[in-house]
Amino acid sequence: MQPFELTIEHAAAAIAARTLSPVELVDSVLDRCDAVEQRLHAYVTVVADRARQDARRAEKEIRDGLHRGPLHGIPYGLKDLFDVSGIPTTASSRVWAERMPDGDSTVATRLAAAGAILIGKTHTHEFAYGLLTPQTANPWHADAIAGGSSGGSAVAVAAGSALFALGTDTGGSIRIPAALNGMVGLKPTYGLVSRHGVAPLAWSLDHVGPIARTVRDTATVLSALAGHDPADPASAAAPAHAPAAYPADPRGLLGLRGLRVGVPDTYYFDRVDPQVEAAVRETVELLRELGAAVTPVKLPLVEHMEATQWGLMAPEASAVHEETLRAAPHLYGPDIRLLLEAGSRVSALDYLRAQRTRSLISDAWIRLFGGVDVLIAPTSPITAARRGQETVRWPDGVTETVTDAYVRLSSPANITGFPALSLPVGTDSAGLPIGAQLIAAPFSESVLFRVGTVIEEQRTDTGGPADVPRTVAIHESSDS
Repeated sequence: MQPFELTIEHAAAAIAARTLSPVELVDSVLDRCDAVEQRLHAYVTVVADRARQDARRAEKEIRDGLHRGPLHGIPYGLKDLFDVSGIPTTASSRVWAERMPDGDSTVATRLAAAGAILIGKTHTHEFAYGLLTPQTANPWHADAIAGGSSGGSAVAVAAGSALFALGTDTGGSIRIPAALNGMVGLKPTYGLVSRHGVAPLAWSLDHVGPIARTVRDTATVLSALAGHDPADPASAAAPAHAPAAYPADPRGLLGLRGLRVGVPDTYYFDRVDPQVEAAVRETVELLRELGAAVTPVKLPLVEHMEATQWGLMAPEASAVHEETLRAAPHLYGPDIRLLLEAGSRVSALDYLRAQRTRSLISDAWIRLFGGVDVLIAPTSPITAARRGQETVRWPDGVTETVTDAYVRLSSPANITGFPALSLPVGTDSAGLPIGAQLIAAPFSESVLFRVGTVIEEQRTDTGGPADVPRTVAIHESSDS
């Protein structure tokens, strides 16, 4: 096994034991990046010289007795919406082609303080306004999309050109690419992680969170990110729930007896691929066998989710881009320009209706979590769509766009601001990953980590991912 294949947990242990140096780890990741980037295009910018310099500094600090914690010496990728001084932030758009920030985002500052080492900036769908990340290839299948908008971050982790990466999630943009690439992705509680220095899409829906190979790795990264930041007006004053590094539990008994698991009886299993549904329901049965109290739940106000998501996101995104869209519309991609122009035509009355509906939904969901500890459902109704595929047709005759299909199951957690974790629970007949989504009440990330860790451990014991997950064997594209 090569160093780039390690989880954060195992790499950190090796670094602490002095059996692996940050220099060796970063060199391995950069070599892997050189080997796969021509096919995958996960990165906009790779800062190899800077990464090697930071690795040498980390090695010296650790040798001198200054160990900053489990992220010290760990290489990571950063979605190209996050400012880092001296490195361009382009948002994968010609609009920002020349943009060079003069300061760091809060999360970049916190990761630097934790000793993590930046490999580079990862591709996003332009300004994070889409779910494809068309520049980036899915490593599992040559003709499948990477998902988005944090597609570059998910692919970098899956391919081994980062041990973790950060993304943003406005309607599912962390969880969807995590699911489509077989990784773990967390959208934390709204306000738990600062968005200062991060290009916005829709300020009332935007979240920052990690993508990693395991649930425990995701928890480790969140520990470094979470906390109040006065520079972000939406930053929560509530203390972060410190996510514990849960020990391995091969019998799968970790904290499940008495846990109340809700399974939606509508919405999340409506118009879902049968293979996706089967994998998630098999996971539900696993939780039941391990002592969880599983009960069907009726989700309130779900018929208003799609209209509320778009009623909030479209006008907020158009407001963000109002001036540049007027000054340089030709610099936007045609799909993004169309969305921004449409959003500018949403009336103030309709936006206020969406905000009022969101309040009603959030209040109803808070009451729902008085009876359950966690919801489990599919992350997305389909696995990775094929490149060029525009629609999904369901057996009941309904046709929806691929984007609408993906956002349908992920947007409720953005509307409510509740934490949601996607983790792999199987593959379909084409070998593409299937993700299950866990949702909990605000600031209950620890519940997600407990349940997710049990699922992960049990899948390891029953022929699922290896204890140290392998990186994806990259499939050659027919046009590469």
